[in-house]
Amino acid sequence: MFTYDPVLFSRMLTGLTLIVHIVYATIGVGVPVMIALAEWIGIKRNDPYYLLMARRWARGFTVTVAVGVVTGTAIGLQLNLLWPNFMRVAGQAIALPLFMETFAFFIEAIFLGIYLYTWDRFKNRYLHFWLLIPVAAGSCASAFFITTVNAFMNAPQGFDLIDGKMENIDPIFAMFNPAMPTKVGHVLVTAYVTVSFCLGAIAALAMLRGRRHVYFKKCLRLTMVCALVFSLASTLIGDLSGKYLHAYQPEKLAAAEWHFETTDKAPLIIGGMLTDDHDVRFAIKIPFALSILAGGTPGTVVMGLDDVPQDHYPPLRTTHYLFDLMVFLGMYLLLVAVWYFIADIRNRKQGVPIHKILLMGVVLGAPFSVMAIESGWIFSEIGRQPWILWGVMRTAEGATTSPHVDTMLWLFAVLYLVLTITSARILIRMFKLNPVEEEIASLGLEGGPAS
Repeated sequence: MFTYDPVLFSRMLTGLTLIVHIVYATIGVGVPVMIALAEWIGIKRNDPYYLLMARRWARGFTVTVAVGVVTGTAIGLQLNLLWPNFMRVAGQAIALPLFMETFAFFIEAIFLGIYLYTWDRFKNRYLHFWLLIPVAAGSCASAFFITTVNAFMNAPQGFDLIDGKMENIDPIFAMFNPAMPTKVGHVLVTAYVTVSFCLGAIAALAMLRGRRHVYFKKCLRLTMVCALVFSLASTLIGDLSGKYLHAYQPEKLAAAEWHFETTDKAPLIIGGMLTDDHDVRFAIKIPFALSILAGGTPGTVVMGLDDVPQDHYPPLRTTHYLFDLMVFLGMYLLLVAVWYFIADIRNRKQGVPIHKILLMGVVLGAPFSVMAIESGWIFSEIGRQPWILWGVMRTAEGATTSPHVDTMLWLFAVLYLVLTITSARILIRMFKLNPVEEEIASLGLEGGPAS
């Protein structure tokens, strides 16, 4: 018989909102940087194709910003409706970054409007370019502030807990908690990786369909070089994240790797199956790798789950498979970016065209990059369970007791479905009805086919 559980439905609704919002938030963080790079290169080289690239990307960006505002507002609403006990306890500690996130968005929105309406209005093109800097800075600042809230939930500090209430709150100290550097860095860098692959996939797909204009080659080169740089940065920050978990959330690291016995020379476990008596079968084990990830040396002692009360365990199977999926997808993206970089060098030196398999790999990189950020965020939240505020408040303690959360879940699910389908159709029609070749012709530009 079905039993209504407000905690379960609150988690489902919050999770659904984050799954939808993270896509638009990632686009909102990454696209302004790519627009800025394209416009800067276009101005510096006097290359109209890069300028056109920036103009077209900016048009699509406005659609995603509008939807991102809706889903972001829903998160703020649900924090208060679904998690009132959490907000009662932690609200003052996270009020500053929540307010600053709104202020950062205002800066982004104001300058985006000015930027969009001042194309070709300045004799000095750099003046228009500089208008985009507050947009990119505002989007990064917005991501920074909202991520510090999540970081605080993983590493709460800056307060005294007296009789279940936070007293003597230092909001700055709370915001700059130990989890903040790696979480903020990972969010920003993976946003750039994802956007690089999504924009590059559009060019790669066009080339696979026989559209060989030089515009697509330049677009693919710019996005894949960015993808390589940011994928390498993501790998470095991922390593630092493992060391953070070892120092501050060892239970989460142990759950991700099904590591039960506290020991040095701990292996890294890939895949496999976990039995009910915690026996790991059919897994690939890389000797010493978990100890190296945790502390940089094979001799690092990694705490096992046997030293943790079982009621503090996160869902072990879900946590492990999500972690594996995130790492696998991240490595795939890095390898594709490296492959493209080598192929592009050969293309320039020897005239060897980009192989279709590589182009297909870039196209697959778009959905894979989105899956990577989704699996990473879900891993981050699932791996923190059973805590909503690590070591301070359990998830069940922070949730609402309202009997109507299931109705809210259905209503918001319909809203997100309508928003996603509508925004996707608008973007497809926007660019399908205005192909780049026609725009190039209308601007009187010339350009041969891509080699």
